[in-house]
Amino acid sequence: MDDSQEPLISDERREDGFARDNDAPRRKAPSETALGTFVLLLTFAAGISGLLFGYDTGVISATLVSIGPALSGRELSSFDKSIITSATALFALIASPISSILADRLGRRHVILYADALFVAGAVLQAVSSTVAVMVVGRCIIGAGVGAASFVVPLYIAEIAPAAHRGRLVTTNVMLITAGQVVAYVVGWLFATHAPAETGWRWMVGLGAVPAVVQAALIAFMPETPRWLVKADRSDAARRVILQTQGADAGNGEHVDAIIKNVESEVRAEQEARRLRGTRQSKLPSWLAAWEELLSIGQNRRALAIACLLQGLQQLCGFNSLMYFSATIFTLVGFRNPTLASLSVAVTNFIFTGIALVLIDRIGRRRILLYSLPFMVCGLLLASLGFSFLAVDTNPNAPHDAPPVTGSISAASIILISIMLYVASYAIGLGNVPWMQSELFPMAVRSLGSGVSTATNWSANFVIGLTFLPLMDFLTPPWTFALYASICVAGEVLVWLIYPETAGLSLEEATSLLEHGWGVGR
Repeated sequence: MDDSQEPLISDERREDGFARDNDAPRRKAPSETALGTFVLLLTFAAGISGLLFGYDTGVISATLVSIGPALSGRELSSFDKSIITSATALFALIASPISSILADRLGRRHVILYADALFVAGAVLQAVSSTVAVMVVGRCIIGAGVGAASFVVPLYIAEIAPAAHRGRLVTTNVMLITAGQVVAYVVGWLFATHAPAETGWRWMVGLGAVPAVVQAALIAFMPETPRWLVKADRSDAARRVILQTQGADAGNGEHVDAIIKNVESEVRAEQEARRLRGTRQSKLPSWLAAWEELLSIGQNRRALAIACLLQGLQQLCGFNSLMYFSATIFTLVGFRNPTLASLSVAVTNFIFTGIALVLIDRIGRRRILLYSLPFMVCGLLLASLGFSFLAVDTNPNAPHDAPPVTGSISAASIILISIMLYVASYAIGLGNVPWMQSELFPMAVRSLGSGVSTATNWSANFVIGLTFLPLMDFLTPPWTFALYASICVAGEVLVWLIYPETAGLSLEEATSLLEHGWGVGR
């Protein structure tokens, strides 16, 4: 059976060491050395997009409770709030696969620059909007920028990172996302407290343009990734970048040569595989040929299945509903300062993402997910229990000075604590592991596969953003959180069944795990 006929689920197992003992992280990369300054600077420069990603998802929470009747001369309805939030996810969904094509043709760096332009345009349009429709258009433009950045930045970092440090460097981008959310809540609280109600929210959304301008200026000093350069037949340039990014290992010329040869070998193998599959793809446009390669080869299909599972699970577990609507939730529960309560959630997310930064390459991706998902389930079920003791008025048009709930203060405290437990568990595992998606794909489909799985993330994000408040209205809060808990249980089972460990492997070694099966030793 050739690759084009290979089933998605295969019973074959690798006979080498890759398929065995997948609960333990592998250590086949060169011995761990200190990270070089240059690769750290590149990670933080690229990670400014992550900061913007986090800021734009976090700031909308404070904006929705501060905006009042400033748009279209009326208070926002639940439908208005859902459209404003979900518009970002919808256009991120559209932008991700388009960006993957551009990243292959023009390079990863150019896509980051285009995302910055979209961030600036969207922030300015939101700041000057006077109707719900214009605000939605601004959120759509921001969504396109977020979609491009959320796909390309983890890919850029993964392709420049030394294998032994790849997990923590990609997690650094996730940490910058959470830092952006913290900044958004602090900015939201400051403007909601000290600025005029008519203009405070405009400053909240407009300030998102500043980091994008800074990053656009830094792009000129950022090199392209060595793997894209090799694919573009620029091996000498790739060698120079590797020498700059490999830290102490760069002094070992044999190590650099080995990386170049591995990448070149993968490129040649992929070209030979295309030739052996005949001329069928030559009759197709290049972008359609890439889609056929992604979907017709068993190894690529398995990589896509795992990446889409993790990205979908990251959103369907309901986390971003807390980011988008946390201030609204805490208003419903009865907190006097809901934005400040939301800030505590964002700070928890930031702190535990920092813990993940330390653990991700030591414990491994698979194991950290299997350990953290049960705690997410506990947090969601505890929140469901807390909501069951409260009579929540979810009417968005209720007077702001009216008590939104009846029930005990202890029940509200249970909800806050349970949400923080859930967020901490999410930050350690599911908040960062899905963004390791580029480890799974061979180079020929790495950009497209990462773009499609990122689009899966934003598809699920769109569904969550559009349905969360209606679910709170019609399914009731206890059952809404119980539904998210059941999704996490299903995710735990699927991760255990099909997600192999990739920690410590080079990108080329990691992709080979899925050649003849799922690569999970049982």
